[in-house]
Amino acid sequence: MPTKLPFGSLTDQLRLLIETKLHPLAGTRFQPTGFPDLGAATYRLPDGKTEMLLVESAQSMANRLENVCWDTVANDWTPPLRGLPLVAVKDKNGEPLTNSLLEAHRLNSPYILEGKDKSFLEKLKAELATGEKTPVDLKKLTRALLKYDANSLLHGVFLAKSEIAGGRMRLPRALTAFIEAKDITRAASGGVKNDHVHPGGDAKKGFGNVPFHREEFCGSITAYFNLDLALIRGFGLGEDAERMLIALALYKIRRFLLHGLRLRTACDLELDGEGDAGLTVKRPTGGAFALPSLADLEAELPALIQSAASGFAQPARTVVTYEE
Repeated sequence: MPTKLPFGSLTDQLRLLIETKLHPLAGTRFQPTGFPDLGAATYRLPDGKTEMLLVESAQSMANRLENVCWDTVANDWTPPLRGLPLVAVKDKNGEPLTNSLLEAHRLNSPYILEGKDKSFLEKLKAELATGEKTPVDLKKLTRALLKYDANSLLHGVFLAKSEIAGGRMRLPRALTAFIEAKDITRAASGGVKNDHVHPGGDAKKGFGNVPFHREEFCGSITAYFNLDLALIRGFGLGEDAERMLIALALYKIRRFLLHGLRLRTACDLELDGEGDAGLTVKRPTGGAFALPSLADLEAELPALIQSAASGFAQPARTVVTYEE
């Protein structure tokens, strides 16, 4: 279908790589993601000197790129994306519970596959069936994902249930993102939770004055986005689906950079400079590709979704009831 988006400049490219500089919206300090028993993920480059920090991990960024596609008030995709397929989960009273876009493991969510309602599980078993000692057919998987949850084609899925092709159906991320900081310094601080009624009360029960410490960071922050174009072509879903997936990925990036950069209370970021001053397309090289604006993507996506709709479930929203 005709489009104003620059798909032609991506022909035969293996990757689309985008970097953008970020800085705290206010002040100089920011709080990175933390990990159990590890805290902040700090490391040094091979030069042994440059201090680095993982601000946001690939798995967290996948969830954030999905969240900016959901309209929580309408309980639906954001308006330009309406019509895309997903699996919606209702509770036993018929009220919305969750869906495959918002679930951390997408279609492999226990709310989709582990409840009493086995209707969707049976569909996947039938459509992804393969011999016990034969290779899995990933074309079956990509067709099923386009049909029921196109978002999983970008962010990957691992259908670990043994009933579904022996638990061997998995697809890597086509869209990967993370945020790092370079040349970091630490900003140690702390405070006290005051109890003006009983300062000496039992802290284990939530009473008393309780001192605490915290560590924030300063540094040069960069967000990285990697869209695996070769993988998307390898899905074998046809040009209409490929273009829709690329536009969806670009929409996620643009919308995240505009609406999704408040990562935590103490990590509220924004782009460096005015407009796209801090944004760089690393591949293709030589300025061959210009990242479309969010407005252009919003204008083009409804038609791109419609052009790929022949591969979607009808209706596009598959409903599952979760009850233990």
